[in-house]
Amino acid sequence: MDHPAIERAMHTGYPYSERRQMFGEDGLANDVHVGDEILKFDGEFYRVEDLSVDAIEILEKHGADYEIAK
Repeated sequence: MDHPAIERAMHTGYPYSERRQMFGEDGLANDVHVGDEILKFDGEFYRVEDLSVDAIEILEKHGADYEIAK
């Protein structure tokens, strides 16, 4: 079992920073931080980095909008 800071860095690729504020948790339970690219669809949002190409294509075809988490 790794230290939570190590797990966070492994998951996000970044060490924790106070400047990188939490935006929320997306529809797939992934942490989303301010500045992350998200797709908004039907009242939910998804971090683009965590989606497969197929999932992105499906969301786009159903009218999802790209935004930057603020």
